Amino acid sequence: MICGLSEHLRHSYACVSLRALCDPRYTSRPPDKFRQLRHLAVCDLYSRGPRWQRPEPPAPRLSRLPQQTAMAGRSTVPLTEDFASLQQLALQAAKTGAEVVQEALDKPRNIHFKGVTDLVTDTDRASEDAILKVLQKEVPDHGFLGEEGGVSGNADSEYLWCIDPIDGTTNFAAGYPSFGVSVAVLHKAVPVAAAVVEFAGGPTAWVTRTYSASQGAGAQCNGKELKVTNTTDVTQSLLVTGFGYEHDEAWSANMELFKELTDVSRGVRRLGAAAVDLCHVALGITDGFWEYRLKPWDCAAGVLMVQEAGGIVTTMDGNPYTVFHRTTLAATPGLHARLLESTKPKTDALVNSGYPLGTWYVPDVYKQYVQNASS
Repeated sequence: MICGLSEHLRHSYACVSLRALCDPRYTSRPPDKFRQLRHLAVCDLYSRGPRWQRPEPPAPRLSRLPQQTAMAGRSTVPLTEDFASLQQLALQAAKTGAEVVQEALDKPRNIHFKGVTDLVTDTDRASEDAILKVLQKEVPDHGFLGEEGGVSGNADSEYLWCIDPIDGTTNFAAGYPSFGVSVAVLHKAVPVAAAVVEFAGGPTAWVTRTYSASQGAGAQCNGKELKVTNTTDVTQSLLVTGFGYEHDEAWSANMELFKELTDVSRGVRRLGAAAVDLCHVALGITDGFWEYRLKPWDCAAGVLMVQEAGGIVTTMDGNPYTVFHRTTLAATPGLHARLLESTKPKTDALVNSGYPLGTWYVPDVYKQYVQNASS
């Protein structure tokens, strides 16, 4: 149930994407008009110029469970200091979502558009529903943040699950082999357990890699311990980045970074799935990653993989990082400072121009944690 909507609209809007719900012009419309207006809302945003020049819409809020439900629902997962039990739950949830995706491979897709180029499939929604079913059974007193369904669960919990049912939906829809299912849990704004199931290979030859990690216990891929490379020279590095759907100032700045770092490295890849990109840094097949304007569900799991594999993660201007920040720089210890020499000037220029690169929507109970983690 979504907080802030009148009672007769809550059920109609419960599964609408978080992006659409952020705009108050549409959340007050009658239910029979809402479906038509979802696409028009996004097109209207594009027609009014750069997003950063418009007032930010009010942030959505985590819905609050009725008191009797919250009291009755208790986590069945025992919490340990090393978060190993949550890692196993993240693995179970990610694999459950991946089973839904696996079943849909090499079959016709039902594609819907959230924006001009930002799409969603029925498989995204089915995968997220399957993941949430696993988590809500085991940890009903936690909070949940899903790319497609938005926010739900207990607004007062110190635990928040970040779910991307298909990271790289455009690739999935086209059958391009770079996408995955990403599940991570934050404790006081810090990723403490995560799992990612990556789909690779391509049509008629699909294979998967399963990554998992928990805070202080390392990261693994198909049971093998992960470690970032020892690369220290940018001329010997292979890098990866990503671009958002809005072709605005941040997009232009990243195009400049793409050219600059392509000129001095072995190459820069753009695969279109941030969780997978970050896992590749942890796996040691790439050396660094950066991107503007990621959301928590895009990066929470991958960031933990990099950190537990020995990498460094900060914002793109070198500040302490949380998954609620809008810039991400992840690299080997020997390469991070060199990449920062390129990303920081571009990021500083965006901030000085008034472009919003602070934190994304932060649940009320998490605001103090994010502030502490950022200091």
